[in-house]
Amino acid sequence: MNPKFDPPSRITIARDIYNVYLDKKKKLKSVMSRERVCLTTDTWTSIQNINYMCVTSHWIDGDWKLHKKIIGFFQVSNHIGDTIVNEMMGCLKDWGIWKVFTVTVDNASSNDAALQKLKKKFCEKKGGIVIGGDLLHMRCCCHIINLVVIDGLKDLNSSICSIRNAVRYVKSSPARLGKFKDCVKEENIQSKALLSLDVPTRWNSTYLMLEAALKFKKAFNRLEGDLYFTSYFDEPLNGKKIDGPPSELDWDNAIVFLKFLKTFYELTLKFSGSLYSTSNLYFLEICEVKQELNVLSKDSNNLLGNMAASMRRKFDKYWGDPEKMNVVLFLGVVLDPRYKLEYVVICFSMIYEETVAKNLLKSIENKLRRMFEEYNDIAPPPPSTRSIDEISQPMEIEASTLGAKRQILSTFMRQKAVKRGGSENNKIDRYLNEENDDLGDDFDILAWWKHNASRYKVLSRIARDVLASPISTVASESAFSTGGRILDPFRSSLSPKMVEALICSKNWLSSAGKPIVIQEYMDD
Repeated sequence: MNPKFDPPSRITIARDIYNVYLDKKKKLKSVMSRERVCLTTDTWTSIQNINYMCVTSHWIDGDWKLHKKIIGFFQVSNHIGDTIVNEMMGCLKDWGIWKVFTVTVDNASSNDAALQKLKKKFCEKKGGIVIGGDLLHMRCCCHIINLVVIDGLKDLNSSICSIRNAVRYVKSSPARLGKFKDCVKEENIQSKALLSLDVPTRWNSTYLMLEAALKFKKAFNRLEGDLYFTSYFDEPLNGKKIDGPPSELDWDNAIVFLKFLKTFYELTLKFSGSLYSTSNLYFLEICEVKQELNVLSKDSNNLLGNMAASMRRKFDKYWGDPEKMNVVLFLGVVLDPRYKLEYVVICFSMIYEETVAKNLLKSIENKLRRMFEEYNDIAPPPPSTRSIDEISQPMEIEASTLGAKRQILSTFMRQKAVKRGGSENNKIDRYLNEENDDLGDDFDILAWWKHNASRYKVLSRIARDVLASPISTVASESAFSTGGRILDPFRSSLSPKMVEALICSKNWLSSAGKPIVIQEYMDD
């Protein structure tokens, strides 16, 4: 730094930061006030136990780019329904936002009451919400996964604690780590994995801890020849003996748990992505998990079978009744040109009874057609259309080499060999009756709709809203947490007005290609 430079005062810096915030907010308001947006809400707490609410706006623009912007980070007195409604409506009014498609929240009962009141508020303005608000309330899928996983963690708590304590011992001093490395060398373990100690409120860290520890199982067994290691577990903690060292049963349990948890780990990563549309992924993945749970619950391994059965009951509590699911989650699949309605039909036949499946299918078609009429009435599309190249033919799939999801796809593709009948009396039928696009994993659904928007002018506007709907309230870095989110001491010392300016400004000034990870805004 130039020694002659006279740094501005903290008041000047604070004023300049706030002016940047106001300038950027003005530009964003001019864009968002014209869009129909999807919203997510999340709560934070300062070290003084002051509650904050974070509101994020999600939308797909005319160029089919997905945008996610934090529009509010403000103090709230409590989490009661009336408070949530009043604060959120105040935030939306400030931004000039009056068209909302979905609001994604966690499963707190206060949110149920709040969403009912929000629905009434939005219905007061024509065009404020779609088909009477039937699609407004979206439950956070990652929050549900956390509840299911926590239920499973209880069954293996003792085994997990034994391995956790062994890892803690090794990492507690350089001398102990050095002794452990000697054991690794003596056992000729070539793994480059690093031991990591988990954070109990973040279950993905427990998954990663067990995954790494299992690779060094032989080294831990050899370490039991060290008197210091074994005596560590004899030391009382809070009047009780420390769990460990890990027994053979503990290691076997860890293997079982990893096999089971891997599905939920990968599922959460997909659901919490913030750089791509997730609403079209939900139902496909849930069907796969349901199938795997059914298989695992019949496993000859009692521990795995019992755990799968227990977690399946928890799973069914939230996802077993399709009436409790937002239809947007099914529409996302229907509006994915790789799958459309017939894939949903196949999935329904596998996880629901025939009567339930038929009624649900009628409900989906009914809501899609109601949306089509409503969107067409709001802004009728221009009469001219432009043709594009025909959609590529579906690829052949060898069913014998596929997992649960691919087996569903195989059945689906065989059925698609026979063309759908019926007349193309509107653009919905035209879309559904056309050949499906390729089933490649690198498929870009937003790019497809961008290129086909001229053919499906109304349906593409529906797709823009459906595909913008987030199925999680959090980004991947915080999706695994079962604890609350805490503001750091520095930001806790700032005024609520400045906290909001800092968090929003950083989000707005970040490059469009970066995911929203609010923890990063707290750590800087």
